[in-house]
Amino acid sequence: MNEGVAGIILAGGLSRRMGGGDKALAPLGRSTLLAQVIHRLRPQVGALALNANGDPARFGALSLPVVADTVPGFAGPLAGLLAGLEWAAAATPCRWLATAASDTPFFPEDLVRRLLAATAGRASTIAVARCGERRHPTFALWPLTLTDPLRRMLVDDGNRRVTAFIDANAHVDVDFPPAELAGGGTFDPFFNINTPQDLAEAERLSRSLA
Repeated sequence: MNEGVAGIILAGGLSRRMGGGDKALAPLGRSTLLAQVIHRLRPQVGALALNANGDPARFGALSLPVVADTVPGFAGPLAGLLAGLEWAAAATPCRWLATAASDTPFFPEDLVRRLLAATAGRASTIAVARCGERRHPTFALWPLTLTDPLRRMLVDDGNRRVTAFIDANAHVDVDFPPAELAGGGTFDPFFNINTPQDLAEAERLSRSLA
């Protein structure tokens, strides 16, 4: 557990490609997508919250703070990041915020440790996960000092692109290896679920993990 790092799970989207509703509550194995993400992230951080909009009571069984977007209009992951930064600054003694997407159940169990190591001596630097040639901007470590610049970008500039915010600030990409399957083969551990077909693939992968 990294006591200096808070974590937030991003579940504030509209899940259009899954037909709407709470994609994070879709079943996977014997639990749900969200339960599996919580299981992986909780041991890695000192405090954990969920970013979601609408009635928070539907997540009551999870025993997590539910933090809604503070920017209106479903502004995407950056709005969830901003809500998380504001929550962490107000409710925790942490200096960093780790983000994870609620639809990505296989991300590394050493995610935060490796991101934090990459920021050694770089107190104001964003650390972003990468696997192979693909960057995964919703799996990153963010200094809490970026709260005000992020709000200005979202509110004043109207820019909602996570990669644009990363590229506008000091950052480092952190390479993660592919996940291994028990029968051989590998896959991107940041594989995320957008469609019913992706969910079926996640079921297959969960049965085949090494």
